[in-house]
Amino acid sequence: MERLERLSLADVTRAEFAHTTTYLNTATCGVLPRRAVAAVRDLAEAAGAGRPEGFGSWEAVASAREAFGRLTGVPAGRVAVASAVSTLVGLISASLPAGAEVLLPEGEFASVINPFALRPDLRPRYAPLEGLADAVRPETALVALSAVQSADGRIADLDAVRRAATAHGARMLVDATQAVGWLPFEAGRYDYTVTGGYKWLLGMRGVAYLTVTEEAQESLLPLHAGWVAAESIWEATYGPMPALAADARRFDECPAFVAFHAAAVSLALLESVGVAAVHAHNTALAARYRDGLAALGHVPVAADGSAIVSVPGLGDRQAALGAAGVVTADRAGALRAAFHLYNTVDDVDRLLGALAS
Repeated sequence: MERLERLSLADVTRAEFAHTTTYLNTATCGVLPRRAVAAVRDLAEAAGAGRPEGFGSWEAVASAREAFGRLTGVPAGRVAVASAVSTLVGLISASLPAGAEVLLPEGEFASVINPFALRPDLRPRYAPLEGLADAVRPETALVALSAVQSADGRIADLDAVRRAATAHGARMLVDATQAVGWLPFEAGRYDYTVTGGYKWLLGMRGVAYLTVTEEAQESLLPLHAGWVAAESIWEATYGPMPALAADARRFDECPAFVAFHAAAVSLALLESVGVAAVHAHNTALAARYRDGLAALGHVPVAADGSAIVSVPGLGDRQAALGAAGVVTADRAGALRAAFHLYNTVDDVDRLLGALAS
């Protein structure tokens, strides 16, 4: 699939998004652009008609893999594709030796915590996000955390955690689900990263990405390897595979094609705008919202520079806002708003106006 020509954010918003609500909930799920909706419809219609193209396109999977690699600064050979973040974290958890200590932030998203916490022979340990780097110690085998916290938008000091992990010989896993697509992110700086594709990447459920450095690759067991994990997939459909893929593709799951058809065109759209432009747009809207909240006497969680803004004590306003066509989220009693490329100043002001009333 060819990459799109460079487009302005305003042109993309006008041409590609048709949502009828004031949608401020990308941290839960993103809005599909028109071209992704069309790609899903085309595949479904082909499948319903019994045409071979309804089986799904491996080219779409390859395009999504390559585009994700470009967005995160790693070659496509360092990217594996899967269906869910928890599956990929589970793979990393299952590959750790018995007794390994895993350091995690307090209140981290469940998909990062549970695969470690539910394995009885591991030793999960928790520390405040802001003190995570200081909590790394010689017996720590792995530090696992989100680049941006789902609940409140706090941005982790990944550089500090990385320095501490390196100093103590620990590996590092970063969940970039709430980062990639709006926040510049270099996946190759970390042993492993996992990213869900249905939020800021404008896709749908059924797509997730794993990146693994060449050095860390042999630390993972390809426990769910099917025929798509083989070096030559069409020679591995029956019997034991002759050879695993030499690169990160050995960790691939068989793709949910309908989700990857959407992902391929959505990622191309993001590339056409550029993460830098999206970052500037999203953070400007979030800053406007924070200023408006201050004028109303509300104090959000301190997360400057984040596209996610969470206001403790206002979670009970979420239902009424939704009934008025303003879509947000209630997380642990806090009202969470998330700003992405399809949002506008008018969306911010509409939310502030609704809160003021």
